Amino acid sequence: MACKLLIIDDDPDVLKAAAAALARTAEQVDMAPSPEGAAERAHLYDAVLLDMNFAAGARDGAAGLDTLDRLHEADPALSVVLMTTYGGVSLAVQALKRGAADFILKPWRNDGLVEAMTAAAALTAERRASGKALNLDDLERRAIVRALSLYDGNVSHAAQALGLTRPALYRRMERHGL
Repeated sequence: MACKLLIIDDDPDVLKAAAAALARTAEQVDMAPSPEGAAERAHLYDAVLLDMNFAAGARDGAAGLDTLDRLHEADPALSVVLMTTYGGVSLAVQALKRGAADFILKPWRNDGLVEAMTAAAALTAERRASGKALNLDDLERRAIVRALSLYDGNVSHAAQALGLTRPALYRRMERHGL
């Protein structure tokens, strides 16, 4: 994977571990201890791995979601993978609805991290090549697939996490060929 990745996390150990895991497959891996200035450099990267909390004691993911919005304003084609220690299904669904390419829980498995970032970089490349930014149907499909995956295919639980009724989820699944 000849791509350029950015990792943003306030924990230096997380930065080093993620960079080491991704270094074997990426052309360049840059690290940043905070999201400051990331939006201005968004166009330089193929994918971003972004922590969701940057203040001591923060667990709501608001900083990460706000940074996700700023990154997408700067480069709508850029894929962002969010990560947190304090993840719940509702936070993951919210992140996917707001345009995250994927959601990783710390501690991660290196092969899972590499797979998520490889897919994110490929998605960015596809978007940039086609000139297409975020597509609401694509986002909805990915959110449904992710929710179903998080709940091992349990449609009732996935529907609840997405804020839908089961019949509404079934209709959307049919529309997306799922």
